[in-house]
Amino acid sequence: MIIWLNGAQGAGMSAAAGELTALLPDSVVLDPERIGDLLRVTLPARRLKEVANDQELPSWRWLLVETAAAVHRETGGVLVLPLPVLSQELRDEMFGGLASRGLSVRHVLLDAEETILRGRFLNHGPDGAAASAATVSAESVADTRACAWTRDHLPAYRAALPWLRTDAHVLDTSHLTARETAEQVAAAVGEGAGACEIVQSPRPTAATVAAGMLIFDEQDRVLLVDPTYKPGWEFPGGVVEPGEPPSCAALREVTEELGLRLADGPALLVVDWEPPVPPGFGGIRMLFDGGRLAEDRLGELLLPGEELRQWRFVGTAEAEQLLSPGRFRRLRWALEARARGRTINLEAGTPVS
Repeated sequence: MIIWLNGAQGAGMSAAAGELTALLPDSVVLDPERIGDLLRVTLPARRLKEVANDQELPSWRWLLVETAAAVHRETGGVLVLPLPVLSQELRDEMFGGLASRGLSVRHVLLDAEETILRGRFLNHGPDGAAASAATVSAESVADTRACAWTRDHLPAYRAALPWLRTDAHVLDTSHLTARETAEQVAAAVGEGAGACEIVQSPRPTAATVAAGMLIFDEQDRVLLVDPTYKPGWEFPGGVVEPGEPPSCAALREVTEELGLRLADGPALLVVDWEPPVPPGFGGIRMLFDGGRLAEDRLGELLLPGEELRQWRFVGTAEAEQLLSPGRFRRLRWALEARARGRTINLEAGTPVS
């Protein structure tokens, strides 16, 4: 199990994590700062200048998940991970990566009143550990830190609170010591609080074949879904199982994900070869035409919370904003194939002449 302590800078996550390991047998703390330290002395300076923080680096996110999995295998106990994550997309990527490695996550938000958070940040720093007298003695330094915290971090934390309070077990630490916080976290986790029911989709170990379904509404907008277990929007669909026809896989996934039963034999719109880009393996991606969904059938659409956050019918312009560039290219050519009435063969999103 992983206990993920989330919150604003200054919430005392690191201090609470240290106390938590004293309470839980066979538990260890994984400090994400050490992963950042490694990359900061390894990556070229020009790359580091392109990002505002470690979490924007794909290599950092990948290393965090792999390191957590490796440490858990080594220790076999509870892993405590103190890390503020204020982006739902990054949360999906990292929690989904842990789930794919068979690791369950208990998500706990350490919340507090803004004035208390600000005071803690000024007096103890972002990790909740007491700062030296030299660090906090200069009034100008404190003022600079207060302004930076209020300008850069507080708005992001406020914006994230609606989804954080829904996703995590919330603990108000306004009047708690680090020890008291750890005791309440341990008690809550022991009762099952903070469990993230994310689909544990196994990591690919080789190239895969995936089949997606394009479903349209009466305005010819296409249906997209927002998975909980990975970042970004997707087409309904999934990996083709061994021995399974791709069209049947697409139909099966639509039924499992959304509760919809579509007619057999959907037309194939595009076949796209996706090149391997480490750590991914690429493979074959297919999109089928699921046809138009009548207005009176919209009530059939389900939303399994452990797999999908939401679904939406979108036009081309909105689809370009929601989909990755590769998926949007695939969609654009699928729409062209639908208009022409024939399948288009793609390689890396480009038609093969």
